[in-house]
Amino acid sequence: MQGTPHKIKPKRIIGVDYGLKRIGLSISDERQIIASPLEVMEAEKKNGKTVNKLINLIAEFEIRYNCEIEEIVIGLPLMMSGKHGFLADEVNHFVDLLTAASPIPIRLWDERLSTVQAERALRESDMTRKKRSKVVDRVSAAIILQSYLDRKAIGKEQETSQDHITG
Repeated sequence: MQGTPHKIKPKRIIGVDYGLKRIGLSISDERQIIASPLEVMEAEKKNGKTVNKLINLIAEFEIRYNCEIEEIVIGLPLMMSGKHGFLADEVNHFVDLLTAASPIPIRLWDERLSTVQAERALRESDMTRKKRSKVVDRVSAAIILQSYLDRKAIGKEQETSQDHITG
């Protein structure tokens, strides 16, 4: 007796803008071309609790969007010089805990200026400062994820053109 064939769920990527108080979240479309802001999650006092909260949210997203989260892209806040500062160390600690608690691959992504870009875009939209503060983290997460998706697409284009040249 044959069971019903399993339909393969589309794969999406989650973007994370980590902060000590708030964590912005974004999600890719099924084709992994466009990033969209999702929501802002309040961070807990203990990183372990924040990790569990994020894992539970990701499980909710998988149900809500009927997809599989294939990867988590977390913004790494480097200094303009490229050096690690306090917040980059906090992100690395968070990533270590998340890696231990979840099988989903995690990729760190240089997020320099993503919050500045988000603030600028929101300011240009005539949004009040109070409203901007409520959405800036998820917009930053979308900017981080979009930057990653764009770079990933360029890599695929280069692979395809290399295949074409050598094939």
